[in-house]
Amino acid sequence: MNFKNKWVLMLLLTPVTYAFAQDSDITKDSLYIQEVESSKEPVKVLHAEPLYIDLIRDLGARKGEKEWNLGFGLTDNQTFDSYEALIEYEWAPADRLGLEVELPFTFYSPINGTPRTAIPSNQLNSIKIAAQWSFFVNEKMATSMAIGYINEFELSSFRDFGKPLITGNVYNPFLVVAKRWGNNFHSLIYTGPMIEQNFLTNSFHTTYDINSNIHYMIPGTRNFIGIEFNKTLDEGDFDMTMRPQMRVGIADNLLVGIVTGIPVARENERFSTFLRLIWEPSHHKH
Repeated sequence: MNFKNKWVLMLLLTPVTYAFAQDSDITKDSLYIQEVESSKEPVKVLHAEPLYIDLIRDLGARKGEKEWNLGFGLTDNQTFDSYEALIEYEWAPADRLGLEVELPFTFYSPINGTPRTAIPSNQLNSIKIAAQWSFFVNEKMATSMAIGYINEFELSSFRDFGKPLITGNVYNPFLVVAKRWGNNFHSLIYTGPMIEQNFLTNSFHTTYDINSNIHYMIPGTRNFIGIEFNKTLDEGDFDMTMRPQMRVGIADNLLVGIVTGIPVARENERFSTFLRLIWEPSHHKH
């Protein structure tokens, strides 16, 4: 076969090869979605879960599911850096019901010559307990909805630990609506008020969060890329942080999520980073 004929043959085969690759990816997507949605009962829709403001448990959770999360973050403020660390455990004691316990820590380091006495004290911020119930799961519409509640017992800093131990409480009901568009694109809205009560003054302060995100799941994998828009309304003041992110599976039951925070309308906060390790212990099939 001469050189010219070889090129003609390659050009003829290229569309066939491309079509086969597309069909292969579609098949992989379909098989993965089927594995999540159809292998068990009750019905469950595959959704990409945001990494920074994460859910209590998967939407449409099935009894026996469980997950450990470790989070680490760094935020650049004007006069100090803050380092976040969290440990959380979430599980589903019944179909479509998720529960969670979380311990979030914050550590502070002065910058630009700021004296340590002028920055906040290191602390275990709170003890969070939460519940989430998926009240709507529609496989045909690829849509799920859930309501939930987070109760956060705020603790005193290490500098004043135990004086008193619990300084306040945060009441946080929320609503989640998620939809998958085709096989790969995912959107989700997570919204609700945060009502903070200060036990010392018995005063209340309310803010409202509207967190929206969109993700693209890589064909045939659990990996995705996407972005969160974390928005807060506080007595007429509006803050928003964009959080580009990616999730990569490094084992069948171990995932790592990487998040970058870009403030759009925040007076004191600058860039931030956040890393989340997600481990799903094996659980009994339903």
